Amino acid sequence: MPSDSEHALATSRAGPRARLRGSLRAHPASGPSAGPSAGASAGPSAEPSAGPSAGAGAGAGRGAPAVVRRRAPAVVRRLALPAADTVALAAAVALSGASTGQGNGRGTTDSLLCVLYVVTVLVVLAAGRQHRLRICLRVSDQAGRIGIATTGPALALLAWLPGTRVLALALWAAGLVFACRLVLCVALRGAHRRGLLTEPAVVVGAGTFGAYVAELMRTHPEFGLRPMGLLDDGPPRRDLSVPWMGSPSNLSDVVQRLGIRRVIVCFSSDSRDEDIVTVMRASRPLGADVYVVPRLYELGMAVPRGCLDEIWGIPLIPLRGSGHSRAALALKRCFDVVLCLVLFALAAPLMAALTVAIRLRSGQPALFRQARVTREERVVEIVKLRTLAVHADHDTRWTAAEHLSPWGRWLRATHMDELPQLVNVMRGDMSLVGPRPERPHFAERFSREIPRYAGRTRMPAGMTGWAQVNGLNGDTSIFERARFDNYYVEYWSVWLDVVILASTLATVVRGGRRVRS
Repeated sequence: MPSDSEHALATSRAGPRARLRGSLRAHPASGPSAGPSAGASAGPSAEPSAGPSAGAGAGAGRGAPAVVRRRAPAVVRRLALPAADTVALAAAVALSGASTGQGNGRGTTDSLLCVLYVVTVLVVLAAGRQHRLRICLRVSDQAGRIGIATTGPALALLAWLPGTRVLALALWAAGLVFACRLVLCVALRGAHRRGLLTEPAVVVGAGTFGAYVAELMRTHPEFGLRPMGLLDDGPPRRDLSVPWMGSPSNLSDVVQRLGIRRVIVCFSSDSRDEDIVTVMRASRPLGADVYVVPRLYELGMAVPRGCLDEIWGIPLIPLRGSGHSRAALALKRCFDVVLCLVLFALAAPLMAALTVAIRLRSGQPALFRQARVTREERVVEIVKLRTLAVHADHDTRWTAAEHLSPWGRWLRATHMDELPQLVNVMRGDMSLVGPRPERPHFAERFSREIPRYAGRTRMPAGMTGWAQVNGLNGDTSIFERARFDNYYVEYWSVWLDVVILASTLATVVRGGRRVRS
């Protein structure tokens, strides 16, 4: 049932439904009967050359310019803030030197330090997602983060530069970065009102509120969004000012076909949240920025304003970008290799002693190899220390606790049986931290039975993971394990890996008793 706020929105300003119907009459080609393809090429806010069908119909000669026209605004918007910040920081270096009388005659060291400062500030701004152009081009929301990004690196220069120069550099940098961004945003708003440098957007949720958000994009061009359509489950609506494009499951196709850059997810009574989550995860690698309208958006949230976005007074929560980019995976791989070398050197004597002890106790080979599913459902052979006195069919039998010897039980409780997997980490088969790899038989079964279980394989499998340090190992809930593993994938960072490794080490030291971080 729509909330009171939705009814208020639906009846404000002569009623959005009336205005939507008026817009529909004024642009009949954008109605639902036109279909997604027609709406993309004939909708009131779409550019005829933007859709793939337009380029195909015009022939190869016109297809390439259409692609260029569609990509050019995205490139300009992507580079606008980094370019403005670079100009501002270069000017700050020059003006700080001139204002303190220390800009000349300081030699190569001073120049290198200033270049290092500029690069560091740019990296800090990029790491804090401050190089992403917001929908609401209000610079004041970023003032605090700009101050931190320009002041922190400047303080590190006190060891080499006079305090007056460092103070002047920090002040000039903060002021000029703010000023350049302000000028840029004013210019962008003006360009948006003229229909320039706009971005195609789609709304997920075609209820009263979703239709209202789409209408806001049309009536407020300063946000730079061109609503291409709405997606929702349920019957098509005929009172929309933009095309209805079918179910949210079509999102990936719509994003690719129309070059969508912004996706706004509104609450809807026709689409289930769990289905929307699956669709969003499948569409994330396509590169569109995704924003979620909180259900209780009229209540203040304990979220920094610099982390929020906005469309005409409606707050938007941007979702994290994909943490599985090549750069992120390369960073994770470097972290694994460096730490794995250290751990292998420290654990080699212990592994040798355990290998000899297992061989003497069981009379069987100490190492046990088994196929497991890791990232992107790739099957690899992992190595473990043998813990079972009698081996049943380990590929299809879930638990064999009755065959565990006291020695094997201790090895599993302390995770010592996982130590040989350091070799798998060095080979790149798995990571130090990640969702635990599962046997192919059970991975296929759980993917069918457990919602979003397959999403665990978006990151490399690990020797230890977020589920394990929270006590979800052995014969525990697979549903909860999948939830914790997907949480790890969504919020991955190097720091989270450090926390998980520290918790695992504490568990080993305490003899298998879990320690909460």
